[in-house]
Amino acid sequence: MKYAFLFGTSAFIVPQGVITVANDDITKQILHVHSLYHDNDPASFFSINLDIQDAAGNYIRLTGNKAESEGNYKVETERNSVKVLTGNGSVLIHVHQLDNETAMNLEHNITAEFEVNMPLAVIRISGDFMADGVHVVAENEKLWVNEDSWATAALSGTGPLRFTAAGVAI
Repeated sequence: MKYAFLFGTSAFIVPQGVITVANDDITKQILHVHSLYHDNDPASFFSINLDIQDAAGNYIRLTGNKAESEGNYKVETERNSVKVLTGNGSVLIHVHQLDNETAMNLEHNITAEFEVNMPLAVIRISGDFMADGVHVVAENEKLWVNEDSWATAALSGTGPLRFTAAGVAI
């Protein structure tokens, strides 16, 4: 099974529903897709495990969309998305499973890569968060991982999507 992680206008297609951070000799999962929403199954829902920090260094841990750490944040879930809001209501991270129609209406370079790799799910991630010293900012147009920026990329890889101090690796 393949998953496409969409940040801004860039898609990264990998064989696992996992994003890791690699810092020095340590690799750690920061996002794991636990289950997917299927519109033909009324009992299904999108569920993730998450392990990130806010800008102040406070840990946010979710297991199956449920908060595992205490803090001044709020988790909002819908059948196809998980949103973590800071204490002032701003979005720390929003992880949203796109429906097939929306995914196939993205830019041509991205949909062409979907047609070749046929991902099981397309998951859009936006927000501004930290992951073990790596700063990730994903907005409408771009993805920044520390000082490295990505826009209109469509890449596939054989390992998990990794954020490193130098940028993105797949």
